[in-house]
Amino acid sequence: MAKKTIQKTKADEECKQECGSCPTASTCSSAKTGPAGMPPKAEIDVRHVILVLSGKGGVGKSTVSVNLAYALSNHGKKVGLLDLDMHGPNIPKMLGIEQHKLAMMDDKIEPVHVTGKLSVISMAFLIPDTSTPIIWRGPMKMAAIQQFLSEVNWGSLDYLVVDLPPGTGDEALTIAQLAPNVRGAVIVTTPQDVATLDARKSAKFIEKLGLPVIGIIENMSGMLCPHCGEEIDLFGKGGGKKIAEELSVPFLGAIPLDIEMRKAGDEGRPFIIRRGDSPTWKSVDKVMEELIRVVEG
Repeated sequence: MAKKTIQKTKADEECKQECGSCPTASTCSSAKTGPAGMPPKAEIDVRHVILVLSGKGGVGKSTVSVNLAYALSNHGKKVGLLDLDMHGPNIPKMLGIEQHKLAMMDDKIEPVHVTGKLSVISMAFLIPDTSTPIIWRGPMKMAAIQQFLSEVNWGSLDYLVVDLPPGTGDEALTIAQLAPNVRGAVIVTTPQDVATLDARKSAKFIEKLGLPVIGIIENMSGMLCPHCGEEIDLFGKGGGKKIAEELSVPFLGAIPLDIEMRKAGDEGRPFIIRRGDSPTWKSVDKVMEELIRVVEG
C-alpha cells in the first residue's frame, strides 16, 4: 500500500496538468479535481456514443459512418450523427443537406433533421461555402467539440455516431474525454497492408484511452464489376479480419467497393436507403446488425 502511495505521489508531482493532451485524463483523479483539469462530461441524453476512426484517409470512413447511422435509424433507433472531420466535413454532402444552416432555438443549437430518427451536426453548416478552409489549432477544436456536445438540442438518443478525421489527433482525444457513455470505437480499414498498419495504431490509441474497440470494418473489400457482377480483388480481401483476430476484437464485416455506393454519396442519397438484392446493401445491413449485437449484447 505504501509503495502504491509513493508511486501515486510521484506521478502527481510529475503531472503538468496538461489534461487536454493526456490520454489518461478521463481516469486520472488529479484531472478531475485539479484546477487545470478537463471540463466535466457533456450532459446529453445518449445511451451509446460510437466513435468511427480510421488510421489513414481514403478508406471510406465517412461513407461507412453515414450508412451505419442511416441504417440504425431505419431500424427504429434515435440517432445523432456528429461530423468532427472539421477540415473536411463531407457528411452533409453525402446526405444531400449541404445547403442547410444551423439555427438557435431556446438557447440551444438545433441540429439538421434528416428524418424523424436521424439528426446531424457538422462544421460544414457554419462555413460560408464549401471552399472555405477551417484553420484552427487544438484549443479552438476542443471548444467547438464541447459546444457540439453540450449546446446542441440532440434530444434523447439511442446512438451518437461520431465521424472523426483520420489519425489519432485532437478531435478523437477530446470527444473520448468529453462525451458521456462512450461505448467504444469502430475502426474502418481497407484490406491492403498499408491501411491495416495504420488501423492497428488506431486500435492501440483507443486501448490507451481505456475504451474498447467495438470492432473492425473492412471497406472496399473486393469490387463488384458493374457489368458482369463478378467480384474483383482490387485492393485484396481479408486484411480487416486478420487484424481483428490479431487484436482479439470483433470483426463486424466486410463491405465491397461498389460504384453505386460512390454515386449515392455524390448524389446525397445514402446507399443504404436503396433497398434491394444488392450484395453491397446486404453487407452494410449485416455490419449494422453485428454492431448492434456487440454494443447491446
